[in-house]
Amino acid sequence: MTTSPLSESTATLTSDEIERIDAYWRACCYLAVGMIYLRANPLLKEPLKEEHLKKRLLGHWGASPGLSFMYVHLNRIIRERQQEAIFLAGPGHGAPGVLAPVYLEGTYSEIYPNKSEDEEGMRSFFKQFSFPGGIGSHCTPETPGSIHEGGELGYSISHAFGAAFDNPDLLVAVAVGDGESETGPLATSWHSSKFLNPIRDGAVLPILHLNGYKINNPTLLSRIPKEELTDLFRGYGWTPHFVEGDDPMTMHETMAATLDVCHAQIRAFQQEARESGKATRCHWPMIVLRTPKGWTGPKSVDGHKVEGFWRAHQVPLSGMRANEAHLRQLEAWMRSYRPEELFDDTGRLIPELKALAPEGTMRMSANPHANGGLLRRGLRMPDFHDYALHITHPGRVRAMNTKPTGALLRDVMAKNMDNFRVFGPDENTSNKLDAIYEVSKKLWLCDYREEDADGGELSPDGRVMEMLSEHTLEGWYEGYVLTGRHGFFATYEAFVHVIDSMYNQHAKWLAICEDIPWRARISSLNLLITSTVWRQDHNGFTHQDPGFLDVVVNKNPEVTRIYLPPDVNTLLSTVNHCLKSRDNINVIVADKQNHLQYLDMDAAIKHCTKGIGIWDWASNDQGSEPDAVMVGCGDIPTKEALAATALLREHFEDIKIRFINVVDLFTLQPAGEHPHGLSDADFDSLFTKDKPVIFNFHGYPWLIHRLAYRRTNHAHLHVRGYKEKGNINTPLELAINNEIDRFSLAIDVINRVPRLQVAGAHVKEKLRDMQIECRNYAHEQGIDKPEVDEWVWPF
Repeated sequence: MTTSPLSESTATLTSDEIERIDAYWRACCYLAVGMIYLRANPLLKEPLKEEHLKKRLLGHWGASPGLSFMYVHLNRIIRERQQEAIFLAGPGHGAPGVLAPVYLEGTYSEIYPNKSEDEEGMRSFFKQFSFPGGIGSHCTPETPGSIHEGGELGYSISHAFGAAFDNPDLLVAVAVGDGESETGPLATSWHSSKFLNPIRDGAVLPILHLNGYKINNPTLLSRIPKEELTDLFRGYGWTPHFVEGDDPMTMHETMAATLDVCHAQIRAFQQEARESGKATRCHWPMIVLRTPKGWTGPKSVDGHKVEGFWRAHQVPLSGMRANEAHLRQLEAWMRSYRPEELFDDTGRLIPELKALAPEGTMRMSANPHANGGLLRRGLRMPDFHDYALHITHPGRVRAMNTKPTGALLRDVMAKNMDNFRVFGPDENTSNKLDAIYEVSKKLWLCDYREEDADGGELSPDGRVMEMLSEHTLEGWYEGYVLTGRHGFFATYEAFVHVIDSMYNQHAKWLAICEDIPWRARISSLNLLITSTVWRQDHNGFTHQDPGFLDVVVNKNPEVTRIYLPPDVNTLLSTVNHCLKSRDNINVIVADKQNHLQYLDMDAAIKHCTKGIGIWDWASNDQGSEPDAVMVGCGDIPTKEALAATALLREHFEDIKIRFINVVDLFTLQPAGEHPHGLSDADFDSLFTKDKPVIFNFHGYPWLIHRLAYRRTNHAHLHVRGYKEKGNINTPLELAINNEIDRFSLAIDVINRVPRLQVAGAHVKEKLRDMQIECRNYAHEQGIDKPEVDEWVWPF
């Protein structure tokens, strides 16, 4: 579904209507300046004095007027067309330009009564901005109507599309900064328009704000010819409409006309698709808004150009305490908005301007989609027991760990076809989750070819979101859950690092929301990390990196969770729990290949509920203290730790070994540091107070020391994990290189149990010989020795 660019015809607005829109915008600009500078005298009822100013001036003026300009004009569309809408501000540093209209339409005062719509409330509203005990300079979670902070640039478009998916009546307007447009994630996210189904989804209206400069450099898109810029966005599949200039009255008229055209085109696309029942790709409209940076601010300061230049980016006027001329220039700037015409003597916006804002939940700041927990419906879940693998004896059967989870996700999808999606970068089949295609194909609205019918699994109605951009997928997913829905994301372990900083930002958002009572709880973000480090014998060193777990641990313990289920049934139990949880980021590490299976479903549920526990069937220390504690955390490390335990019991009949498996990594932290942490008494009971503990870990070994450093027996905790020693290796050879293999672990125990240090010399020699034989076999045959690869628990 395509269209040629539509002409921006004049809107049917009277001069009085344009005057009122301009007055409302001037009120926004006045408030934006006040937030940056003032702590008193909010209505300028007396001449501006030094004591009225904040002692530390923080904030960003440059993008603020443009953001308010967009917001005010969108309000007209909402009010006149009864169009449900939310607003995302990509240039996060322009928060004053969003906070101002949010305050003027009353939502801010409703949520924060001490920021009332009067003189005292305005003073408090100004003071809190970028002030200790107040709010930050972005559209933080404290900002009503915000689902996108913009503190890190690049994710506004993808967040907007996530919000629009499965919200057919919603318009998501998104301001895209021209500095932001230079980021890789933002550039890729323009392709999101190819994944918007006009029948079941809402619409996204990007407004690219070209104000010309970043912090102190020009922006690329503002300096290329208009024809080239037009071709760029047409090439992306958009229909660009331009609003350009610096005269406010002319710009109001042009913006109103352009929004009318864009909104009509959106409605036309949706109506045609919904009446015909045929979903095709649309060339959706977008707006390119070109205004001066710091529009309506000081033209120059001390002889240097400010408006329309990078000097307008942050605080255009500074040093007021030492410069009376600057103080007077600030006062003149603020009075240029004629606040006496905008607010009454009490500080309230005058009624004729107040009437320009939408009412109730039609206000973008009060729209429930921007507080998604208000709309969230719990998933209708199948019984995960139905997907269980039957286990009669631990450690004897092999199966693909993720394949039954694919069947579970399939049926979750089938029961929730309007509020659940699965995301993955072209890897769902590779990750053995392809059962989901039985109920929902991959979403695809681009051209089809005849061969696509043979295994392509493509459909315009698909709910599986695949694109080779982890950034865009993660952005879609975050926008989707922030607006009240559910999802699941699976990706390769080595490349989940692509979204490290996106994970960081979402974790920070959730952490702040913990302390905001009006923010309703949203669905957790569920990340399945697969194709893991220990099975990268074909891809090699580039695909060997378990370090995402280190990134996760850095964030607030109230929102972070890490699970390493070792087999099918523990993975099913974990996924079932995570899909039902709220306000967390759940990171699940589980490889997709064949692995030994250990626990029946009943035992798996108990084990996952505890998060850590003794595997009695693999231990022989019942009724006594062990000589050593062997720990497995992760699928391959658990197998190798079990094999080491078997070797030791085979060669030393009297040795006592306790075997522990860890599913929930945060149980290792003290209870005071993480909600899932074990008490010191329980930790000491499991790991003993003085016996050697050989901990075989999936990731980098120092992470375990970081979690357990305060524990009683930390001095005897010896962690084995990935040490950046790998290449094209067989699985066992890779384990040997990093000393997580059965032979290294068994030798480690011999070295650390005092009575075996001398008596065990012969066994150590034998184990070393076996290790050498295995390495030589791999180099000769290209595979691991069958008796090692096919090893099963012998007891």
